[in-house]
Amino acid sequence: MLKLIPNILTFGRLVLTIVFLIMILYSPPRYAQGEIPFPGFLDIAFILFVVAGLTDMIDGTVARKLNVVSKFGRMVDPLADKVLVCGTFICFAIIKQPKLFDFGPITLTVIHWSVAGILIAREVYVTVLRHIAEARGISFAATVSGKIKMFLQSFAIGTVIIKMAHVQTAQWGYWFTTVTFAVMLVVTVISGLRATQRSCWKTAAKSPKPASA
Repeated sequence: MLKLIPNILTFGRLVLTIVFLIMILYSPPRYAQGEIPFPGFLDIAFILFVVAGLTDMIDGTVARKLNVVSKFGRMVDPLADKVLVCGTFICFAIIKQPKLFDFGPITLTVIHWSVAGILIAREVYVTVLRHIAEARGISFAATVSGKIKMFLQSFAIGTVIIKMAHVQTAQWGYWFTTVTFAVMLVVTVISGLRATQRSCWKTAAKSPKPASA
């Protein structure tokens, strides 16, 4: 039973992610209709996001402690992260958040979907590399740059939620969010490029695919 704990945590993160994404999509109409106070609703969403992030930190540690690190964990755990991050930025684009300065709706739409597109492209690219490596029995575990990227993406998500809930039109909020997004995008692109340079990926590319049993 103990050996199932890491996988249970990962599955729990997926469930929390779905609830969190629904809350993000549902927050604007609920606020507009005055049914639920906007800050309170988003504060709950923020708590769910933090809990989901904590399970991401815990499941890997538990797996190593119990010595149950597996190929399944290495594949599903990053997938759960991608659903959480990419799904959130897609939801932000759909609800047209965050608002930035006096940018018009068209400019904001381009910015929001461009950010989501860059993140998705990076994750799809690295996922392809990971699958190729894992298919050849070569570990493609997370690296330092990948963890920094994940932290910045999570920080950016938290920044948007807090801005939406508490500092919607503050000038410093516009600047803080803009700088956070810029840094996040730079690190996201760099971490994607570094994935190509990883020795395990080069080894996988040169290794013949094992024959089916």
